Amino acid sequence: MATATSVKLDDALKGRVQQLAETRRRSAHWIMREAIVQYVDREEKREALRRDTLDAWNEFQATGLHANADEVDKWLASWGSESELPAPECHE
Repeated sequence: MATATSVKLDDALKGRVQQLAETRRRSAHWIMREAIVQYVDREEKREALRRDTLDAWNEFQATGLHANADEVDKWLASWGSESELPAPECHE
């Protein structure tokens, strides 16, 4: 179910939204809704990445297990080749 929400826009931004809506042959409502959906999707992904990064850092702090940059670079460089390497083992 959708509910109405109001947003206050200054005249300049409102004009830009209306101009874009006309250019795209969409309603101003569609333009604003699409902008909000894209923003929220992007920010949710950014927040998930932030949490995953903190979780990985906390795990490293607790265990000391890691793969160094040279090991990972060598592994990535092998991708798509006939001699593709397995992922490097984590170590202390």
